Amino acid sequence: MTMQKIDRIDDWAGSVDNRAAVPEHEEHFLNWGRRAAAFRGKAPPQTHSYGESERETFDLWLPDGVPKGLAIFIHGGWWMNFDRSYFSNLAGGPLAQGWAVAVPSYTLLPNISLTGLVAQMYGAVQTIAGVVPDVPLVVSGHSAGGHLSAMCGLPGALTPDVAARLRRIVSISGVHDLRPLLGLPVNETLGITAEEAQILSPALHRPVGDFDVVAWAGAEETPEFRRQNALLGVAWGGYVTTYTGEGARQDHFMVINPLEEADSKVTGLVVGLI
Repeated sequence: MTMQKIDRIDDWAGSVDNRAAVPEHEEHFLNWGRRAAAFRGKAPPQTHSYGESERETFDLWLPDGVPKGLAIFIHGGWWMNFDRSYFSNLAGGPLAQGWAVAVPSYTLLPNISLTGLVAQMYGAVQTIAGVVPDVPLVVSGHSAGGHLSAMCGLPGALTPDVAARLRRIVSISGVHDLRPLLGLPVNETLGITAEEAQILSPALHRPVGDFDVVAWAGAEETPEFRRQNALLGVAWGGYVTTYTGEGARQDHFMVINPLEEADSKVTGLVVGLI
């Protein structure tokens, strides 16, 4: 029997500190920006607004011909870092498979509450779905974006017409139970309340809809991110079809890179080839 081992967590602050776990993280961030800019140079996106604030915008790439589907990618950064411009290249894999791809920005904590940010992202998904209508919808995201993508599977998150199009949620290294964050240093900036941790933890609620769920992480991630990844598949497995997996030799910052590639496993998970 093969069993996945999740290490005991004694240092909870360290268990969510991806930057400390990956000393070369700054180089990852620089590479994200370089590759994203190079991709936009070759494939300039359309840019649309989905709200009134400066950051309520998204980039959209359309394939040649009628899209097979619409893939939305929500970026991470603890809900308080980055914007869509760091992640343009991650449209490459799904776009090459004939899918339309959208990458939104959002207002960063603590300039908005997490409650407000979740509502903002629901609005983004609604707007993007209206721009690319009548095709299957996949909502994916990384880290904090994985949390936001999973929230789209809860009752009432999306209007019935858009919810009916949702075929898959792909949470990559997502945070699915917010309660462990409450007493940690990171929450001094995030400001997540105990009430929000209960209401906005996807793993604590029952998903509703005709979609399946992929929970994917890097095998070299910290114990808490691996635990959070496994948790979503267990918590939601009784209600929707779930697939939980890990990318070998990948840390928290490497795990999204394969979305650049048309034939990678992660791209296949997003566009439903796997």
